[in-house]
Amino acid sequence: MNITQIQQCVDDIRNHYKGEPKVGIILGTGLGALAAQVDVDFSMPYEDISSFPVSTVESHKGRLIFGSLAGVPVVVMQGRFHQYEGYTLQQITLPVRVFKMLGVETLIVSNACGGMNPLYRRGDIMLIDDHINLLGDNPLVGPNIDELGPRFPDMSEPYSRHLLSLAEGAALELGIKVHRGVYVAVTGPNLETRAEYRFLRSIGADVVGMSTVPECIVARHMGMAVLGISIITDECFPDSLQPVSLEHVLEAAAIAEPKMTNLVNHIVSKIV
Repeated sequence: MNITQIQQCVDDIRNHYKGEPKVGIILGTGLGALAAQVDVDFSMPYEDISSFPVSTVESHKGRLIFGSLAGVPVVVMQGRFHQYEGYTLQQITLPVRVFKMLGVETLIVSNACGGMNPLYRRGDIMLIDDHINLLGDNPLVGPNIDELGPRFPDMSEPYSRHLLSLAEGAALELGIKVHRGVYVAVTGPNLETRAEYRFLRSIGADVVGMSTVPECIVARHMGMAVLGISIITDECFPDSLQPVSLEHVLEAAAIAEPKMTNLVNHIVSKIV
């Protein structure tokens, strides 16, 4: 991925939309309904943007939505990309690069995940405090684009403490229970074995998923503040592990989605 490709994506969008979004939102599996809360100015299918990958996962609509949420200019990515779809991490994070060049300063990333912390339950929400990258790759591998960010970006605060504080305050105001914990990213697409869940828990992870970490790394590389929100769609306790299907995941996401939608609305309204 080079600066020319990124700029071409920006130009494709600017040919149709001149607004400047301040908040970018990436919606994960089963979490696309937040887009219905946006006062839409313009939407654009990924297919119409040069070099953009195409979503192949059920429930991922595959379009950018531009407009306002809680009075704040936003761009919403309704459907994301994953390494297991065959995309490189550079392709997966291209939208984040484009967001920044469109004017986005804050990135909110959501995902569906498996809960390994024994205090978590299906349908709960977790604010991501930190992450572990077990994808076996990094979106910053290769020549650094110096105008986008430093060769060795600091990751001491991958998820903004200020945004975490805003999110916890918003949850308290709305009466929504939230956890705060560590997200570990693995490649998938299979779910984990009992032994793998034990290992992931032993290294400090509270939840496991197949996304989010690459987007966070690239956002921080470009100086964007990041907030990560996970919906726990299945309970991954090795001693009582049950089979899980995509339908099971989508059902849990649908149950929790109204809470996440209210929470994100409230958080965005407080972002200055």
